[in-house]
Amino acid sequence: MATGDVKVLGAWPSTFVNRVLMALKIKSVEYELIEMNPREKPEILLRNNPVHKKIPVLIHGDKPVCESLVIMQYIDDAWATGTSILPSDPYDRALARFWVAYIDDKWFPLVKVLIETEGEEERTELIQKVSEGLVLLEEAFVSCSEGKDFFGGESIGYLDIVLGSCLGWLRVTQIVLEIELLDRTKIPQLVKWADRFSSDDAVKDVLPKTEKLLELYRKIQAFLKAA
Repeated sequence: MATGDVKVLGAWPSTFVNRVLMALKIKSVEYELIEMNPREKPEILLRNNPVHKKIPVLIHGDKPVCESLVIMQYIDDAWATGTSILPSDPYDRALARFWVAYIDDKWFPLVKVLIETEGEEERTELIQKVSEGLVLLEEAFVSCSEGKDFFGGESIGYLDIVLGSCLGWLRVTQIVLEIELLDRTKIPQLVKWADRFSSDDAVKDVLPKTEKLLELYRKIQAFLKAA
């Protein structure tokens, strides 16, 4: 497929944008990433996502598809050949969707709040909650993977992409707060999974480097302090 047929409106640091790019990479679909600052609400974004006015947006031909999870499922259906992203078994698919909802609605929002929290008591409580969530995800990995390398089995799938897209900012949080969330003594299987995921050829060129995200975070903090 020609690159011009598939465009993604997004920004490289976004976990939600990176999910879409990983899904396209796994499906071997060529695409053009149109980088933008979503806070500026450029005209192309408003035209293609007038409801939520957010990135990412996938434009396939002249048809826009919005919301990262919806886009991932669209990619799996539109390019049905090759590796499947969502599990084929109905129960496995439901289980993957359950854990994805947990990550998006419950767990990752805590990570985003944690890095900005300054109060020691509140930070300690958030660290505990994030760590407890990782233990639950460790248990989910052991159950879903059935001894294989990924949540999706032998290859990266839907749940792998969603959790894996959070790894960069999770590692930045560890560095900024000088804590260890990916603790090999508490979640050994999940830590091994994270290492495998980050180095896998299917996603390693898309997943932002921790150092690059950390540099961006520090620039944003310096700007906010100056303002």
